[in-house]
Amino acid sequence: MKLFRLISIVHTFAAWRIPDLIPSKGLFNPLKALYILSPFGRREAKNMRPGQRLRRALEELGPIFIKFGQTLSTRPDLIPVKIAQALEKLQDDVEPFDWNDAKRIIEQQLDGSVDDFFASINEQALASASIAQVHEAKLKDGQDVVVKVIRPSIEKKINRDIVLMHALARFARKYLNPGVQVDPIEVVAEFEKTIIDELDLQREAANASLLRKNFKDSSDLYIPKIYWDYTKEHIMVQERIYGISIKDREAIEAAGINMQRLSEKGIEIFYTQVFRDNFFHADMHPGNIFINPDNPENPQIILLDFGICGSLPKGHRVDLANNLMAFFKQDYKRVAELHIESGWVPADTNVEDLESATRTICEPYFARPIEEISFGEVMLKTFQMAKRFRLIIQPELILLQKTLLNIEGLGRQLYPQLDIWQTSEPILRNIMKDHYGAQGAIEKIKQNLPKWLEQASEVPALMHQYLSLQTQPLPRHVRLQEEQKQRIKRREKQRGHLAVLTSGMVLSTALLYVFDEKYMLWNTAPASSLFTGLISAILFVKVLKRL
Repeated sequence: MKLFRLISIVHTFAAWRIPDLIPSKGLFNPLKALYILSPFGRREAKNMRPGQRLRRALEELGPIFIKFGQTLSTRPDLIPVKIAQALEKLQDDVEPFDWNDAKRIIEQQLDGSVDDFFASINEQALASASIAQVHEAKLKDGQDVVVKVIRPSIEKKINRDIVLMHALARFARKYLNPGVQVDPIEVVAEFEKTIIDELDLQREAANASLLRKNFKDSSDLYIPKIYWDYTKEHIMVQERIYGISIKDREAIEAAGINMQRLSEKGIEIFYTQVFRDNFFHADMHPGNIFINPDNPENPQIILLDFGICGSLPKGHRVDLANNLMAFFKQDYKRVAELHIESGWVPADTNVEDLESATRTICEPYFARPIEEISFGEVMLKTFQMAKRFRLIIQPELILLQKTLLNIEGLGRQLYPQLDIWQTSEPILRNIMKDHYGAQGAIEKIKQNLPKWLEQASEVPALMHQYLSLQTQPLPRHVRLQEEQKQRIKRREKQRGHLAVLTSGMVLSTALLYVFDEKYMLWNTAPASSLFTGLISAILFVKVLKRL
């Protein structure tokens, strides 16, 4: 069976002339020889662009390969941008599976009859995708919900095709030359991890729950409620939402929605998720976005499908925000410097060359409406620059780039006149001011105080233990060795003592800054904290001199 499936996969790729997309290491491309063995080759493939041929081949191979194509569409750093854009158009509509199978899965997961949990449930699927399908239902208390059900036996099918994908990846790495530094096996491994995560609907429910908490009572974004009592690994029950699909332009116009405000909110929501919460919905394509029409002048966006969410490692948010702020100010030299400081390019990169290359890419797009800007074109030029300057593309930033492409599509559809740069800069500046400025620092100090106080209570015991170890008599042979190193260690101890004392003074400064409000100076720090801060600075200079 596996051999038959492998033959079918190879034949489909050959029939759609996929080997033409990948140059071989030598003059001979072993896959092209399969054209001879493919008498049923697709004639229309000759007149199609490369991305279109790949998309059609994946569609023909079925749901798992469709999902693989959707995943590849999020990685324009690995494949050409134009092919990635073509793969974004893979159809989401997949043939639904039988209601009896869905009912069996629901009852197995809930350990009871469907009638025990739902007042009613629509046997006709509301929507169907490659991994799961959705049914409308009503709970016993009358609440309208939707039930998402994983496809039956999907794990077995996925494992079967993943094994074959790995085999094809090993073949590609051995015989083909993709033209970029891409390991096909790593690509398949990443896809395997992604799709296995999506099979766990409890993970998706947790993502939705966190986003809902982050935007509680928000007039900008609404996240449906998760019903945890009915949510298991293979089924998820969430609130049924009613709104206008972002794809239905006629309905949006008929509802009198303020298009400019709606487009601006899309940008605001993106920056808020990334830079305020460090947790963002990474699959904001039009099929997952609805509009609440209740307040047309201040419309609320509704998001669905939380299987793909992302976050940035510690420190990357500030690096990215600083880069964006410099970019909005058209300070290309600072952009180049920040790329080096962030470790995104090698330390020996020539700043002037990187500045010039960045200006060449970005300058033509400023002061132009979104209808005249193509993020895909910008990204293509960026990745070309990446090869030249050995840019280290952070994996976590790929999801952000994908989300920005989605926002571009949203902006083009809703309000093509939107100046995305002028809209983005004040939003990002305000978020940075609130969460990374002085007030944000004070809030972090307050949040960390309980932990610091708990640690401070242990300092005397630790100091006593440290001093006891220093005064304890040592065995003769150890003492002789220590005497030989005494001069070196004495200097090291002095450094350590100064460092400990300096750290203590810094902690004291932080504590006094928060607690000593009685002697607060005019819009500045408390007087006592200024004094301890001055002493800390003096000690810090002494430490530096002894290093």
